[in-house]
Amino acid sequence: MTAALALDRITCTFVARDAPGRRYTAVADVTLSVAPGEFVSVVGPTGCGKSTLLNVAAGLLEPSAGQVRVFGEPLRGINTRAGYMFQSDALMPWRTALGNVTAGLEFRGVPAAQAKRIGEEWLKRVGLGGFGDRYPHQLSGGMRKRTALAQTLVLDPDIILMDEPFSALDIQTRQLMENEVLELWAAKKKAVLFITHDLDEAIAMSDRVIVLSAGPASRPIGEFAIDLPRPRDVAEVRVAPRFIELHKAIWDVLRAEVLKGYAQQKLAA
Repeated sequence: MTAALALDRITCTFVARDAPGRRYTAVADVTLSVAPGEFVSVVGPTGCGKSTLLNVAAGLLEPSAGQVRVFGEPLRGINTRAGYMFQSDALMPWRTALGNVTAGLEFRGVPAAQAKRIGEEWLKRVGLGGFGDRYPHQLSGGMRKRTALAQTLVLDPDIILMDEPFSALDIQTRQLMENEVLELWAAKKKAVLFITHDLDEAIAMSDRVIVLSAGPASRPIGEFAIDLPRPRDVAEVRVAPRFIELHKAIWDVLRAEVLKGYAQQKLAA
């Protein structure tokens, strides 16, 4: 089967901000793929290049070396088959919730009445029916995340890229959003590349978890198939014996890298 998204030997090198003559390699020789309908999470220490890889997959960042393929075709420019949900919501404050959800449809030339109808349907799917006339500052953090989710999915992307989208939410709202994402994903089975620093979240949601080493020159050092049955409730699955086994196995690989990353941050401070 052709991968929906394939990163082949990706390396990203930047000029160091604190020393203009020096170069910094964020990720080195990274190869990973996501099959159609597969939910893959990437975990690793803070600053290990997880978001860098997501930006490469989105076509927002050109790698220094390596190639990205989307359904077998080389990626050139923006990945138009992907939807990107950022860590901080990208809602336009001057547009209502409905206006934010329909913006992408309008940019694609969908007639206003049709865009409104589709946007209202998506607001209902994420539990915000009746809130379409609210502006972002009138919405709670969880409601803004729901709006951002509808904004991402309304265009029906073949690939969904998510960069720690729930990290700022309280634990109860976070678990509700995680379950909503799983329910929406199960309905259409899009390819998902999910970035998180929360190992529990990664295991609860994914088909596979990929572990990155501490930077610089971060690379994959572990890959784990998550064989927990679906559908899953992210709160209930955490007490399953198999979940605990998987958590221990992945943490055994991840722990040393987290400690390395922490030590590097202390030195840089």
